[in-house]
Amino acid sequence: MADEQEKTLYHLSVSPHIRSKQTTTSIMLEVMLALLPAAVFSVIHFGPRVLLVYAACMGSAVLSEWIWQKLTHQDITIKDCSALVTGMLLAMNLPPDIPVWMAIVGSAFAIIIVKQVFGGIGENFMNPALTARCFMLVSWSSAMTSFAVHGVSSATPLTIIKTGEGQLPSLLDAFIGNISGCIGETSALLLLLGGLYLIIRGIIDWIVPLTYILTVLVLGYVFGRDGLYEILTGGLMIGAFFMATDYTTSPMTHKGRFIMGIGCGLITSIIRCFGGYPEGVSFSILLMNIMVPFIDKVTLPRIYGEVKTSK
Repeated sequence: MADEQEKTLYHLSVSPHIRSKQTTTSIMLEVMLALLPAAVFSVIHFGPRVLLVYAACMGSAVLSEWIWQKLTHQDITIKDCSALVTGMLLAMNLPPDIPVWMAIVGSAFAIIIVKQVFGGIGENFMNPALTARCFMLVSWSSAMTSFAVHGVSSATPLTIIKTGEGQLPSLLDAFIGNISGCIGETSALLLLLGGLYLIIRGIIDWIVPLTYILTVLVLGYVFGRDGLYEILTGGLMIGAFFMATDYTTSPMTHKGRFIMGIGCGLITSIIRCFGGYPEGVSFSILLMNIMVPFIDKVTLPRIYGEVKTSK
């Protein structure tokens, strides 16, 4: 009888009451695994020098986080691999010939200024890697807009479209990655496969990437450009799957994610087609990051039983 009574007892505990086997570390490792094919391709496409850029960004990110947390007497969290992901994403958003010291400074900026100053993982209001990229673009515009393949300078497809000078590569080359651009953004195929892997594994949601890509595709044709070229070139694929979906800086609701994807696509297309800069992915995601608290506020469902107070 006593055993039967014990089985009916309720066990009380504090939240969270719904638990998952996923941890921050496991999620970050999955993200790096999804990025790995595009990263390997970048080494083959641009040459072994890009390994220095990866090492500089990832090493600087981890070291910066460790030093900051050590100096501020916080728990050391470098084992969660979030700093490694930030460094890897930043490296993939840099030109292959970027000076190594710039990569180190940019990565330290991403971790200390954008992430740790605001409280660490989960507290930053903008994507650290993209914010660092924009910081570097403003600080060293010449180095950040100089692209080369195996030491030979060449314009990116978006630059050719913007200036009207040069021969555009074929759509097949753009899809495979046989084009000029940032280290990890050239192969739309491998980034698409990595993004689909994360969706299948339940790491990211499909709404933001799909609405972002479709918006740019449609607006490309609306604005008189080749929509397929718009989605296969530049940083759209890596931005849509790996940065616009960041947990901390993207909306919590499905409705909010649709707004996020459409907003990113609209801003990207406007900058590309009517702005002076050939690329708009970084700026669009950061601008929508700033809007996320407002998006969450207007899309979160009302709490059951909540009574609106009259003004």
